[in-house]
Amino acid sequence: MKNQRILKKRPKKEIKQTPNTCPDCKSSNFNLDHSRGEITCKNCGLVIKDFIIDDGPEWRAFDHEQQLSRTRVGAPLSPRIHDYGLATDIDWKNDNISSKNMSKYYRMRKWNKKIRVSGSRERNLAFALTQIDRKCSNLALHKVVRESAAQIYRNALNKKLIRGRTIEGIISATIYIACRQCKIPRTLSEIACESSSTKKEIARTYRFLARELKIKLTPTSPKDYIPRFASELSISEQSQVKAIKIIEQSGSAGLHSGKGPNGIAAAALYISSLMENDRKSQKDIAEVAGITEVTLRNRYKELSENLNLAMV
Repeated sequence: MKNQRILKKRPKKEIKQTPNTCPDCKSSNFNLDHSRGEITCKNCGLVIKDFIIDDGPEWRAFDHEQQLSRTRVGAPLSPRIHDYGLATDIDWKNDNISSKNMSKYYRMRKWNKKIRVSGSRERNLAFALTQIDRKCSNLALHKVVRESAAQIYRNALNKKLIRGRTIEGIISATIYIACRQCKIPRTLSEIACESSSTKKEIARTYRFLARELKIKLTPTSPKDYIPRFASELSISEQSQVKAIKIIEQSGSAGLHSGKGPNGIAAAALYISSLMENDRKSQKDIAEVAGITEVTLRNRYKELSENLNLAMV
């Protein structure tokens, strides 16, 4: 017992955080000097913190090619890839490989590619994520929408909600939900045009996923359609602002209930184009909004009569 060593615990290091204000002059105006690794007060010159660790790379790049050649890490994690992009590939360059080992490395590359997608679940996920990316590209949707749709599909697959339903219907429904979450206006008809599933099937699947995954979605506002429709029709900014004001007034008057948001947006744009002398034909506006001219005229009459709008 006398020869037994007594192990002492190391004292915990205290992590000193940078204060919000200067200890001397109580100023919050700081200056970060990257070359010295110091944070100083701009008012009194006091060094608040020194020996700051630089998390950036130790090299510099002067063009895009040089940056790619010097980067030593891969792309960030992404839910759009079935393995989140964590898998590695064996390069096809054979510079340092002897002719005897050529066939060996060829087999290794082939099996490495097969192992990346192993099992029915991963095959399903890899195929679905590829289709989501393709459909979002055809619909000109942002990267955020693609990642959101991919994550919704993953959640549905983990909860075993895919069984008994077509992958095409689930994919289209996840894209529609992602568009609603990101407030990017896309109608069911537009998504159905890029899918082999019917509009009715996509709507039924969308409601099922929203209920099972407990996704709360707010109703689509007609204001979300204004920039998109105005861009396709080349309508001025003054007309867009006027159309948004008309939509806000109609919402306060309770004219949105039971009406399609794209129809109200199209009618508001038509009224604002008349008021701002930026005339567009009913046929052009109806084609862009994806509605009939009869629907556009009905919404136009409702808004103009209830809001007492005088058109030229």
